[in-house]
Amino acid sequence: MSAPEHSTEHETDLDPMNGHENPGLGYHRPRRSDVDDKADKKAERQVAALFGLSALGTVVAIWAYFSLNDIDPGDVDSIRQVNMWIGIGTFLAMIGIGLGAIHWAKTLMRDHEMTEDRHELRSSDEAREGAIQNLKDGVEDSGLGGAKRRSVLKGSLITALAIAPLGILVPQIGNMGGDWNVSKFRHTLWGPGVRLARDPDGAPIRAADVTIGSVFHVIPEGLNDLDHHHLISEKAKAVVLLVRLDPADLKIQEGREDWSFDGIVAYSKICTHVGCPVALYEQQTHHLLCPCHQSTFDVADGAKVVFGPAKRPLPQLPIAVDDDGYIVAQADFDEPIGPSYWDRLKGGDATVEEESH
Repeated sequence: MSAPEHSTEHETDLDPMNGHENPGLGYHRPRRSDVDDKADKKAERQVAALFGLSALGTVVAIWAYFSLNDIDPGDVDSIRQVNMWIGIGTFLAMIGIGLGAIHWAKTLMRDHEMTEDRHELRSSDEAREGAIQNLKDGVEDSGLGGAKRRSVLKGSLITALAIAPLGILVPQIGNMGGDWNVSKFRHTLWGPGVRLARDPDGAPIRAADVTIGSVFHVIPEGLNDLDHHHLISEKAKAVVLLVRLDPADLKIQEGREDWSFDGIVAYSKICTHVGCPVALYEQQTHHLLCPCHQSTFDVADGAKVVFGPAKRPLPQLPIAVDDDGYIVAQADFDEPIGPSYWDRLKGGDATVEEESH
C-alpha cells in the first residue's frame, strides 16, 4: 500500500485500471463538533449520557429481577409488571451502548474520506509507516487513545460494557438455585374417580353432553377450590383437552383399550416440545396444532406427532363414566406431561419408587 492521499479538489486524470475518469473526493464539510469546542463537549456529554443510560438500564433489570422474591407467585399482575421492567431495563442496557457508539462515531470520530493507490505485492516501508500512522491518528481522534483525552467517554463506555451483561446473567444464575425437583412433573391432580370439569367454571361434564366433533377444555373438579398459588401451579400441569370422535375413526392403542369411552378421548394440553398449550383442533383431520412451533398431533391415532419439532405423543388421560353419567379419570397420566427432561425415565422412575417406599 502507498500512503493515503487526501483530495479536496476534483481530479480529472484517468483511472489506469479501467480508463474511466477519476471523480476524486468531494469537498469535506466539517461538522460543528470539528470547529466548535462547545459542540464538541456537548456531543461528548451526550455520548456519556447514553452510556450512563445503559448502565442505569442494567441496574433496573437487576433490581426488577430481585424484586420477584417479594411477590406472591400467584400475583400474576405483579409478576407481569416485574417482567416488563426486566425487559425495559435490558432494552435500555443494550440500546444505550448501541446509540452511544453510533453517536460517538458520527460526531467525534474522524470522518474524512481516505484513499490510497492499490499496488501489487508489498508496499514500501514509507507507505506502511504512513498507513500505521493513519491508524494511530484515527485512534487518537476517536478519543480512545491517550491518557486524558475523552476520559469521560472511555470511563462511561467501559462501565456500560462491563455491567450490561449482568442484566442477562444475574437472572440466569439466580434461576440455577430454583426448584430442581423434576419428579413433580410425574404427578398431577388427576386420580381415580376425579371428575373432568369445564375450564374455567369447574362444572363437571356428562358424557351425554359431549357430541361427536365437540371439544372441551378440561380441569380436575375441585381445582378452583385451591388457593391462588397452588391453583396456578397445578392447573399448569393438569389441563386436558377432551374430544369426541366417531368410534370408527379412533385407532385404539395397544394397552389402552379401556382408556376411552364411546369415542371420547382426553389428552394433555401441554405440548411435548417446549410446553406451549395445544388447543387448536381441526375436526376433519382430527389434528391438534400447537400454535407456538406448529407441532401437530393426531387425536385419532394416540395423539402421535404428524408434523413439527415435537418428538413424543401427548400423554393420554385414561377416562371412564361413573354411575351418574359424569366423565371421570381412571388414574393419573401414565407418563410425565410436557417437554422431555434428563430425569424423565430412569431418574423419574427411581424417584417414584423411593417415594412409594
